[in-house]
Amino acid sequence: MRVKTTFAIEDFVLFKDALLYWAQRFDTVLFLDSNGHKDKHSSFEVLLALGAAQHLSIAAADGFQKLSDFNQKLNDWLFGYLSYDLKNELEALSSNNFDGIGFGQLHFFQPKKLIRLTNETVEFLYLEKYADEVAGDFKEISACREGKTASVGNKPKIKLRIHKEAYLDKVRAVLEEIKKGTIYEVNICQEFYAEHSYIDVVKSFLHLNRISKAPFAAFLRLDNHYLLCASPERYLKKNGDTVISQPIKGTAGRSTNAFKDEQFKIRLENDTKERTENIMIVDLVRNDLSKSAVKGSVTVEELCKVYTFEQVHQMISTVSSKIKEDLDAVQLLKDTFPMGSMTGTPKVSAMKVIERVEETKRGLYSGAVGYFDPNKNFDFNVVIRSILYNAEKRYLSFSVGSAITAKSEPLKEYEECLLKAKAMRDVLESN
Repeated sequence: MRVKTTFAIEDFVLFKDALLYWAQRFDTVLFLDSNGHKDKHSSFEVLLALGAAQHLSIAAADGFQKLSDFNQKLNDWLFGYLSYDLKNELEALSSNNFDGIGFGQLHFFQPKKLIRLTNETVEFLYLEKYADEVAGDFKEISACREGKTASVGNKPKIKLRIHKEAYLDKVRAVLEEIKKGTIYEVNICQEFYAEHSYIDVVKSFLHLNRISKAPFAAFLRLDNHYLLCASPERYLKKNGDTVISQPIKGTAGRSTNAFKDEQFKIRLENDTKERTENIMIVDLVRNDLSKSAVKGSVTVEELCKVYTFEQVHQMISTVSSKIKEDLDAVQLLKDTFPMGSMTGTPKVSAMKVIERVEETKRGLYSGAVGYFDPNKNFDFNVVIRSILYNAEKRYLSFSVGSAITAKSEPLKEYEECLLKAKAMRDVLESN
């Protein structure tokens, strides 16, 4: 049982930052920030889950079934992640590439303390055992200010796992696969990384969050493993009998010149290649959702609409469906995972090409972070535009990708990767 206590706040931004600094005394933290983005599918401003009353951590095997059992047993809020490599439970696939970070396949926890923040109030939803700590915690958070949260040395020396010519060769090889008809579209990613690196994780996240203002931002700490995420993309949300997915395919840069910026947006809206990429993934998502949908209920609510973010313009579609209310929530994730925007079509063939062509195990990158509520509703993002950090190994990583279709030009795909990498690189090089 959770006890709810509410306080008024005066300065939303100051209190939000203080929450994250204060949270670093816990070794299990998940901070979710919508950055003020509101539409009919929005659920919250900020959620902060702290401390694990109970947790489920899966290195390999039976992750979805164990998550389903865990969710059914607790009947409470659960926060955590699904790694991309859960794909191996669903199909005859493997993940044998290099992994410098070391996140497990799946991790969820029932938070001891849950804090929900709006523009005017902060709501504490604590397990009954910790309810008498609310007043003290509110006082501490209100007094908390910027502090050092990790040892900081020289700025990280960022390297590319795949250099430019090697990347171009890989794209050309993928184009040959497309010509053969093995695949129609595939998302190929490359890793940027740094070794022997110290970063201030909170300051780095706050910097990334402020320059990105992403609707599905997340800060995750599991002991020495960190995720600093500025994702613009929702993977899947369940609310009652309604499920929605909002795949992104199509990216254009921004300009400080208002006229040029509008031209970039218009060009993206009318780009045949980008629209084709998006529509291919919409078809894949429709097929995935139909596995659990009431017959005839899968609907494309919005097709190829361009939204503007701080760093880029993005083409987003919204696909929804209706389900039977007694359907297991985890089954919906299992039916649609991994998300089509990060794989390609046909999905299984695309994932085989990804494993063969890429040189880094994706792990949490292109997985999903989010939560279940006590009513078995859920909301998960797509882990992109993110920095992963292993503080014990002092290894950090961020990956970017682009969708390859028959109309792709290798150099343009490489330039798109650099555009997507810019925010993470700027944050780390100013560390």
